[in-house]
Amino acid sequence: MVKPWYKQFWPWFLIALPLCVVIASLTTFAIFSKNSVNLVAEDYYKKGKAISVDLSRVNAANGLKIKASVHTEENQIVIDFDKGELNHHPALNVIFTHRTLPNQDFQVLLSSDANGVYRHTLDKALTGPWFVELEPHTREWLVQGKVTFPSSSPTALSN
Repeated sequence: MVKPWYKQFWPWFLIALPLCVVIASLTTFAIFSKNSVNLVAEDYYKKGKAISVDLSRVNAANGLKIKASVHTEENQIVIDFDKGELNHHPALNVIFTHRTLPNQDFQVLLSSDANGVYRHTLDKALTGPWFVELEPHTREWLVQGKVTFPSSSPTALSN
C-alpha cells in the first residue's frame, strides 16, 4: 500500500528548500529596511562645488598657522587649540560628522579656558570614525580631520 504524498519525506523536503529561501529573503529585506545606510548625499553637486570654498578656508587656516588636536577623557571631548597668528582664542563652532550615520551628526559652540583648551561633555561616549571640523563663528578659516573615538592620545587635525 502506497502512502499519500503528504506523509512522504521527499515532497516536504522539496517544499522546505524554497520556503527557507523565501524566509531568509524576507528577513534580509526587513533588516536592511530598518537599518539603511546613507552613503551618497542627495545634493552631491552642491557639496562638490563647496569643496573649493572649503579649500580657501583651509588655506586661510594654514596661512595663520592654526593647529588643533582632539582626544577624549572619559565622556569629555578635549580640543587642544594652537591659535597660531590669531590674537585670541576664538569661540569655535565644532561640527562632528559620522561617516555613515547622518542622524548622529551634531555641532557645538565651545569657548576655551586660559590655556586654549576646549572641552565638551557628552551624554554618552563617542565611538567609531568621525570627521571633525573647527571654525570660528565668522567662518573665515577651517581646521578639519578624521578622528576615531575613543582616543586617549591626541589626534592632530590635519588640513
